[in-house]
Amino acid sequence: MSQAPLLRAEGLTKRYGARLACDGVGFDLHPGEVLAVVGESGSGKSTLLGLIAGETAADGGSVSYRMRDGTVRDLAELGAAERRALMRTDWGFVRQDAAQGLRMSVSAGGNVGERLMGVGARHYAEIRAAALDWLARVEIAADRIDDPPTRFSGGMRQRLQIARNLVTAPRLVLMDEPTSGLDVSVQARLLDTIRGLVAELGLAVLIVTHDLAVARLLSHRILVMRGGRVIETGLTDQVLDDPQAAYTQLLVSSVLAA
Repeated sequence: MSQAPLLRAEGLTKRYGARLACDGVGFDLHPGEVLAVVGESGSGKSTLLGLIAGETAADGGSVSYRMRDGTVRDLAELGAAERRALMRTDWGFVRQDAAQGLRMSVSAGGNVGERLMGVGARHYAEIRAAALDWLARVEIAADRIDDPPTRFSGGMRQRLQIARNLVTAPRLVLMDEPTSGLDVSVQARLLDTIRGLVAELGLAVLIVTHDLAVARLLSHRILVMRGGRVIETGLTDQVLDDPQAAYTQLLVSSVLAA
């Protein structure tokens, strides 16, 4: 992993009335690194992801990003057009509900091709060939290229969402509970796909999950949240095998007892 962080969050804070949903959270994320954010419902992990993505306005703190030209930009200072361009090209966002990350009335190939067109691709044959290649990489049969996502299972929709996000070779991918609600066997295949693509492409990934098994399988480092605060962080195996915070110990023991 590169020494210089790709993304840096500092002192991120968000209030909803009297409740602190995110309380001074900070971390660095490096190229090629996967950071998992874990915690129970209401811990602040989804709020944190929204703050990073710019979908939630922060009450305090900052998020900076190292652009492809090497400059480091405060994301709050980007204009709306710059932010959209970043999300269309250099970032991906795999959402828990694939329907929110796909155009459900557009074909599978169209969903992938649409993102390519957003970065300037115009040649139909090349766009379709790229879509076919990416559908194969996420294990969607070529003969489903013209089917809309409404005809896909939940696992296939997530695979299509991954293809749509990765076709433009982003450097950073945000993932929000990507395996939630899927059958165990479907989860396993999807996780294998994600892990393989992350390693192959050298992606930096910030993944929010309540599932410690997903965090262990995919992430290099882990960040444990409770009540909007980070209570423990470190290398994933170290934290999960020898948790220091009482709350982390409870999380790990509850999984072992399940």
